[in-house]
Amino acid sequence: MSTHLRLMTFIKPYKKQVAFACFAVLLAATFAMLMPKLLEWSIDSGIKPPTPVESDAHLAATIDRDATIVVVTELGGLVPGQTIQIGREKMRAVSISGDRVTVERGHEDTRVGVHDEGEKILRFDRDEPGGKTQTLLYAGGALLGAALLRGIFTYWMTYIGEWVGQHVAFDLRNMIYDRLQRLSYAYHDQQQTGQLMSRATQDVEATRQFIQMGVLRLLDMATQISIAAFFMFSSNWMLAAAAWVFLPFVAFRSAQVQLLSRKLWMDIQNRLGRVTTVLQENLTGVRVVKAFSRDRFEEEKFNVEAEDLFRANYRQNRVQALNNPFYMTMGKLAQVAVLLIGSGMVVNGAASPGELVGFLAYLALLTRPMQMLGFIVQQFARAGAAGERVFEILDAESAVQEKPDAIVLRDVTGHVRFDHVSFGYDAISPVLNDVDFDVEPGKVVALLGQTGSGKTTIVNLLPRFYDVTGGGIQIDNIDIRDLTLVSLRLNIGIIQQDVFLFSATIRDNIAYGAVEATYEQIIEAAKIARIHDFIMSLPDGYDTWVGERGITLSGGQKQRISIARTLLLDPKILILDDSTSSVDTQTEFLIQQALAAVMKGRTTLVIAQRLRTVKNADQILVLRDGEIVERGTHEELIAQDGQYRQIYDLELRDQEEALKRAGGGVAIREVQMEGGNT
Repeated sequence: MSTHLRLMTFIKPYKKQVAFACFAVLLAATFAMLMPKLLEWSIDSGIKPPTPVESDAHLAATIDRDATIVVVTELGGLVPGQTIQIGREKMRAVSISGDRVTVERGHEDTRVGVHDEGEKILRFDRDEPGGKTQTLLYAGGALLGAALLRGIFTYWMTYIGEWVGQHVAFDLRNMIYDRLQRLSYAYHDQQQTGQLMSRATQDVEATRQFIQMGVLRLLDMATQISIAAFFMFSSNWMLAAAAWVFLPFVAFRSAQVQLLSRKLWMDIQNRLGRVTTVLQENLTGVRVVKAFSRDRFEEEKFNVEAEDLFRANYRQNRVQALNNPFYMTMGKLAQVAVLLIGSGMVVNGAASPGELVGFLAYLALLTRPMQMLGFIVQQFARAGAAGERVFEILDAESAVQEKPDAIVLRDVTGHVRFDHVSFGYDAISPVLNDVDFDVEPGKVVALLGQTGSGKTTIVNLLPRFYDVTGGGIQIDNIDIRDLTLVSLRLNIGIIQQDVFLFSATIRDNIAYGAVEATYEQIIEAAKIARIHDFIMSLPDGYDTWVGERGITLSGGQKQRISIARTLLLDPKILILDDSTSSVDTQTEFLIQQALAAVMKGRTTLVIAQRLRTVKNADQILVLRDGEIVERGTHEELIAQDGQYRQIYDLELRDQEEALKRAGGGVAIREVQMEGGNT
């Protein structure tokens, strides 16, 4: 229940609309429940059928089936020609002599029976309806007006309910998205994209339906039931008791189904998240699937998850299929009970025909709420499960927290200091141990090491994608934990090998980090990144639409657009992965030129894979098992017989000749092009 109450807090910004919706619910329910009362009035006052009334007369002696003379204790207003009723049998009083009444038995085809001494005698003061046409017209107009007003307020109840539900869903989606943007890498490392997408879509939709179809419908149902109960018990408590005797069974069943359905819906939402995950992974990696001819395997994997989801939905729908007939049966049993008891009361004069018709009308109107009760129970169960999944995201704490009094990083010179830094993704698996180095402004530090040595972890710690577990990192002698995250990351540019481009134009992708940039500034950044000529060769130039993840561009083109994007941000500190093994030699040369331009005058930490970067670095750090084992320049380290020399001999030496040949070839072509242009 706490989950539902917490979901209800999201309607607080819309108090006026909610108040109006509640007002509409109250009036719609009131006018709906007035209609049986108007129907009762129209019958009892407009038609006014003959009804028995109590008299003071009782049987003074038992009469058998053949008797035609009734002995009474007193006349009690009986007159000759009047219709009387004893039990269920109607008789006509032919004549009266003292305490003896001569009667015609079985009047109006009622069944003749034996009547015992002391039975009550009812009389009919008239044999024809005594109503007025004018009263019937008034009653018909009132019924029509009540129906019209009910329809108007039901419309506003539905409209405002949907409006509030959509706004709550809008707020929740934005809160989830905002929260996901602020959570650290550590959170996203442990989550599946498909599960997060499912929570931001399907689970939020379930909460919207809870607000619009659950809460308001429950309020409408409760209001109708309350008003109906008031009118029914104030009119005839015995008939009302007969109508409501089944309510405890309905309440018990509702609570039982709520508990069961919540577990089923939680299972459904989790399985839906798994289906979304499989689909997302398959679509993202479709090229790998095709390359390895794993289409059939992926189909079977998806079918397994889809079948599990189907079975979970089947179990939930089976509960609902069994639940709805139960509510309908309870409603019909209440109608049967009222009809049986009420008809006897009308015959005995304890209730009027209008009251019986009104009670049946109440139960007919309450049939719809009874049908809706099963749906409402399901909505509450689903919202409880969905709300838990949504709040798991909203309540998630980022491992990287910004201090309340964090300062804005300004006038950065680019002095970076790693002060005996240690780090581990968990308490038992250290990744970095006592990493200590200092980078002067404008200098380049190259990080070398085997896979898993900690290079990527170092560069991820600087922008606080993760927080250090020991030591500290400083920029311009300020601990980065004392800075605002936005100002810290705005001063750090990151160029990765695996470049991500958004489904937007090339211009939008270049200006992603600097939306205020002018068109001229974008062009200048593209020229420095050696990508301007390619962009201008496209039919739409900078307005060319880039496919999802930049799928329409080559690896080298995406990397140079990424470089232009970083140049436009103009950061004082640069982090880059200069691996270009996925591009041809000429493209690599162009990328190296662009990287050289972007690194100029900036403090740079680079995960070095290429010879040019290593040779141009002011300092080289060689890592092994999370520790710095060697440091120095290329010339200093090559003279030592250490790990750097081994890496150079195995991976870098062969690049030197190839790079010289590529550089020379490109230089010759550039000279030829310049000569041709002049």
